[in-house]
Parts: sequence; C-alpha cells; structure tokens
Amino acid sequence: MIRTLPSSKTYKIGYTIFIALFYVFLFAPLIVTCVLAFNNSNFPTLPWKGFTLDWFFANNGQRVGVFEDSDLLSSMYISFETGFYVSVMSLIVGTMGAFLFVQEKFRFKGALYFLALAPLVIPGVILGISILLSSTIAGGFVDQHFGIDIPFLRPSFSLVVLGQFSFITTFVVLVVSAKLKKFDGTLEEAALNLGASRFDVIRLITLPYLKPALIGSFIVSFLMSFGNFNTTLFLVGSDTTLPIDLYSRIRDGSTPVLNAVSFLLIFGTSLLAVFNLIYNNVKNKE
Repeated sequence: MIRTLPSSKTYKIGYTIFIALFYVFLFAPLIVTCVLAFNNSNFPTLPWKGFTLDWFFANNGQRVGVFEDSDLLSSMYISFETGFYVSVMSLIVGTMGAFLFVQEKFRFKGALYFLALAPLVIPGVILGISILLSSTIAGGFVDQHFGIDIPFLRPSFSLVVLGQFSFITTFVVLVVSAKLKKFDGTLEEAALNLGASRFDVIRLITLPYLKPALIGSFIVSFLMSFGNFNTTLFLVGSDTTLPIDLYSRIRDGSTPVLNAVSFLLIFGTSLLAVFNLIYNNVKNKE
C-alpha cells in the first residue's frame, strides 16, 4: 500500500482486515501454545481446566515438569552449548569475511560471495546429508589407510557445531558487511595519519562502530543454532539437542510439557529480540 497515492475507503478497510488476519494467523498458534502450557490437563488441548504450574515444576509420578526432567534439561544445555560455540565461531569468521567484502582490491570477492551464499540456497536436509556422508567417508578413509580413528568425523557434538557453523556464518557476513558499507572510511584514514596502528584502528574505531551489528549477529546466530532441526538431525550423536529431543518425544505422543518448553523458548527469544531492538535504538540515537 503506497500511502501517497489516493485509495478508496473500501480498499483501506480491506487492507486493514488483511493485516489483522495476517497477524492473527501468525500469533494465534503461539498464544494458544503459551496458554496451554498452564492448563491443568493431561492433554495439550482445550478445554481449559484450570491454572497449574505442574508442567514446569511437578514431579509426582504422574506429571513431570520441565525443570524436573533431567533428560530435557540436558538437551537444553546441549542446545545452549551448541548455540554458544556456533555463534562465537560464526561471529569471528563472518566478521573477517565481511572485512574482505568491503575491500575493493580483493580480487576473489565474487567467488567468496558465491561460496558464502551457497549454504542459504541448499536445503538444510541436503546440507546435513552432505556433511554426514563427507565426514563418514573421510573418517573411513583415514581409519582404513592410517589406522587412526577420528571421533570428530562421526555423528557427534562437534559435527553438529561444524554443520550449523557452515551456513549460519553467512548471516553474520551479510549483516556485518551491510553495516560496514555505511562506515566512513575517512575516520580510519585520520587515525592512521595520527600515528595509530592498523590494529588500534580496528580495535578502537571500527569494532565499536560495528558493535550493534555484532551483538545482533550473535543473537541471531544463537537463536538459529538453538532451533535448528533439519541439519542437526543427520549430524547429532548421543548428545541430542532440544529440537531433536522434542521431535523424538512428540512421535510417542504430545504432552503439555512440550507446551511448557515452547512457552520458555517463545519467552526467551522474545526477551532477546526486545533487548536487541532497545540496544539498537539507543545506539542509533547516540
């Protein structure tokens, strides 16, 4: 809808209804899931049977809450650990890649850009299978010819981190490079002319300017890693992440505990999104 163009009253009403229905379709399932997390029922469905916190804290034999389920807490911890390592690695490598993209004299910019975008157009399932087959073949070759067993090349925590890192880095590259393109290069030149080293210029001028983009990239990378399923499904070993654990549980029948986990995830991601939004607004005003 272009506000500067004239439009009829019918068009405005229809546009408003469309927007309202869109947001209802988007948020209604999330709201229902959050409400059912507190429903005093053994089944994750309506009708409402009263308010309860059993699906978070109970441990009475019939009901086991999220915070009393050791297996569920373990999968949460593994997801947090995976997300942290993937985010740190993606932030470091992605930021270095972004610096290369803004270098006009870098001859392989086009090839690097193509390689960076390739994981985005490859389905996660295909990416997971490709990494699994490649690592399995490489591990078998090394074991057969050199007698060396490399656990890293088998489905494991390390392989999950590598698989997620392979495509999440791209988002960091795109976000940081977009911020770098708006950077005033004369600030660096002035600092260099005043005697600052290249390292000091990056540390004291460039990185502080990129701080909002770096924080936002880290948060997005963490959330993408925490909720990744398609790629992780093929690379995970005995240490299952939360999405894989929930998938294995829901195959045996859904319980309100899954609603409670969903509520915690929705609440946590919302807090991170609000924090990132407030931080960026404060930085922009400065």
